[in-house]
Amino acid sequence: MISEDDILRHLPERFNSRAWTVQYARHLRTRFMLGVGNKLFRIAIAEGRIVSIERGPFLMNEWDFSLEAEEETWQKFWLAVPPPGFHDVMALSKTKRLAIRGNIYPFMSNLLYFKALLSAVRGLGETTE
Repeated sequence: MISEDDILRHLPERFNSRAWTVQYARHLRTRFMLGVGNKLFRIAIAEGRIVSIERGPFLMNEWDFSLEAEEETWQKFWLAVPPPGFHDVMALSKTKRLAIRGNIYPFMSNLLYFKALLSAVRGLGETTE
């Protein structure tokens, strides 16, 4: 099992190289909080690219929306082939495994983009035997 710190360290290089997603959200500028258990990460996006990932705790809530789930939930979501119910952020939300809070307008209006962003690191750290 790979740690969320390692997963999120590789996220910008894996995601920003996907030209279609960056182009799709070329006008998107937002910051969101990703909660992995009790760990918080603030991800900043500008012109469709991940420009920074900072690890909390943070003194102020400087983000537009947050996506929070238990560490075990994210570990299953980030598997190369996630089990049923862990395959999609909206499935996680519907089963109450993921809490979506704040101003969800940037998230919902760019849902395909955020689905691609969060799944960009799937399979990272898994070994094939």
